[in-house]
Amino acid sequence: MVGPGSVRNALTVDVEDWFQVSNLDSVVRRAEWERYPSRVTGNTRRLLDLFEAHRVKATFFVLGWVAERRPDLVGEIAGAGHEVACHGYGHDLVYSLGRRGFEQDLDRSVAAIEAAAGVRPRGYRAPSFSIDHRSLWAFEVLVDRGFTYDSSVYPVRHPRYGIPSFPRVPRRVRTAAGEEIREFPMTTLRILGGNIGASGGGYLRLLPLAVVETAFARMNGAGHPAVLYVHPWEVDPEQPRLKPKGLGRITHYANLARTEGRLGRLLRRFDFGTMEESLAAASTLEIEPIEVGTCAGA
Repeated sequence: MVGPGSVRNALTVDVEDWFQVSNLDSVVRRAEWERYPSRVTGNTRRLLDLFEAHRVKATFFVLGWVAERRPDLVGEIAGAGHEVACHGYGHDLVYSLGRRGFEQDLDRSVAAIEAAAGVRPRGYRAPSFSIDHRSLWAFEVLVDRGFTYDSSVYPVRHPRYGIPSFPRVPRRVRTAAGEEIREFPMTTLRILGGNIGASGGGYLRLLPLAVVETAFARMNGAGHPAVLYVHPWEVDPEQPRLKPKGLGRITHYANLARTEGRLGRLLRRFDFGTMEESLAAASTLEIEPIEVGTCAGA
């Protein structure tokens, strides 16, 4: 289905298992991941079936940990014609890793994904959107490792992530060394001089669907693509229940039974494709690139 303005939006999936999310860090230790029942294969296939039914291709940002243990699943994604990209290895926040740790995490994840998919990923999305003012050096590392685009910046204020002043549409980012990388920021809705998240995930499940639809319609109406993201565990209301601290108990488990239906409605209303397809037509990439240093004062 072609959406307003015939703009192709980016459909993306962050491929991680239900126990690997940041909201569960307080109750799940990474060293114990192997103890938990994996549900990523069945849930990812559920999304693959949904996308096939709507005849749409997506970009799957795969966790290296998953690629090592489920190479057949990654091969299935690539074999179905979807784009395979990188979500890091162990779902560690970029600014917590530090530059050297990020380099090691990135190298390990790329090796695992390339071995499973048969292609080297060119796109990256940080776990929990953790490229912000604390980790702008990550752009330099991504360029150095051959990545051609990133989709990690969320132009919102959030305790864990966000660069509120970052442009709300795709732009090129220029590093201190003069190199460039394309950035596809997560889609937001502008209200009363501020941005609210409207790109998928918890925002898709917790907010009225009209918020996301309005954000996409406004973006497309202005000639800009939007980006939608979802996790495989978000279409799995039967997943095990843990008890994370704080709001994580709400944001992780709320409205899981509604995700698939809401996705289907968005897929029927708007035009979607892979991240590369959407970026290829983004006219804002022709604007003078923003300098990495200008992002820090957000």
